[in-house]
Amino acid sequence: MEIKKLNIIITLGLVAIIGILIAQLLWTRQAYNLEDKKFNQTVNIALLEVVQKLSGGKTSFTESPIQNISNDYYVVNINNEFHPAVLEHYLRTEFTRFQINTDYVYALYNCHSDKMIYGKYISKKQESPDNKAIKFPKHKDLVYYFSIRFPDKASYLISSLRFWYILTFALIIILLVYVYSIYTIIQQKKFSELQRDFINNMTHEFKTPLSSIVLASEALNKHDIIQENSKLQTYTSIITTQSYKLNNHIEKILNIARNDASGLSLKPQRIVLLPFIQEITDTIKQRNDDLFIQIEIDSSTSIIADEFHFTNMIYNIIDNSIKYCETKPSIIISANKDSKGLYLKFKDNGTGIPAKNIPHIFDKFYRVNTKRNSEINGFGLGLFYVKKIVQQHNWKISVVNNTDKGITITLFFPFFKFNNA
Repeated sequence: MEIKKLNIIITLGLVAIIGILIAQLLWTRQAYNLEDKKFNQTVNIALLEVVQKLSGGKTSFTESPIQNISNDYYVVNINNEFHPAVLEHYLRTEFTRFQINTDYVYALYNCHSDKMIYGKYISKKQESPDNKAIKFPKHKDLVYYFSIRFPDKASYLISSLRFWYILTFALIIILLVYVYSIYTIIQQKKFSELQRDFINNMTHEFKTPLSSIVLASEALNKHDIIQENSKLQTYTSIITTQSYKLNNHIEKILNIARNDASGLSLKPQRIVLLPFIQEITDTIKQRNDDLFIQIEIDSSTSIIADEFHFTNMIYNIIDNSIKYCETKPSIIISANKDSKGLYLKFKDNGTGIPAKNIPHIFDKFYRVNTKRNSEINGFGLGLFYVKKIVQQHNWKISVVNNTDKGITITLFFPFFKFNNA
């Protein structure tokens, strides 16, 4: 995906999430206002009931006896004397009936002393903080009245809207995670492109002098003086062989860098496994005299695969078995089928792989730490390449340690991916 398209998608996603967050904040604010309005209406109704009971239903008012002085402060006109204990009883009864479950405190006006007499702090908790000081200003126009405050009204309303606040908090977390994820993706993409460009440039710079070395060594090997001298012939053969090996490594790196960007180009065809693998193993045995390979594959078994990449897969798997073996390499290549598909197994007698490292052996540039790492050639790309080929063909690959020694690599070909001759 191009950077420009990626930036557009990221911007649209960011705008969408911010829009949702702003809408959620507005909805939460509106919900708080509605809850506040509902609370005030409920308190007014409850206090009207208290007024009716205190007056015995005889007092009539031309206007509402309840005045909402501030957000949490109410003044209630009675026009009749009443006892504090009776008032507290009615307040408790009506607030419980109307489910007003928050702390409140009331005070009475004493016309004889012309002062507000502190009543009582009523708490919904077990302990009531009677000594909590609350200020009640005197009302100049009323004679028989009481005042009531709700000191924890804001926290009470917020607790009743906790679902909205939790949802808003979750959206904020999602937005932060989204921003961090996008930032990480962009950084990884830039790093990946930088790495791929570096590998392409580096390997191309290597190939030019390497090609010259290969041509020069091959031309040198044809001279009579080299043909007559066995030592010189050995030296030139070593130069040629190692040059080809280095060239194969460079090609492998180039292919992986190219495939990361555009994917593999496959040309599937039918491959009969027995002669195909036999030819590969014969070639490998020519360079490894002490190598033992046993092939247990039916002559009629065939698969559909890209010949070039499948050949490289077999080479990589066998080459790893040889490199990571401290004794005489012994490899058993077998194939068996069931109702699901074909299983091609490569069992060796190598050093094995620690269980904790097995999930990572197909990662790019990953190499298991061993004492012989410095002696073993490679870049940690062989099994990564194998995994890429397997994924492109829609096959499966697995690795397990043998009970005795070494590992077994299993390639699974689903039943619709191989044919029998």
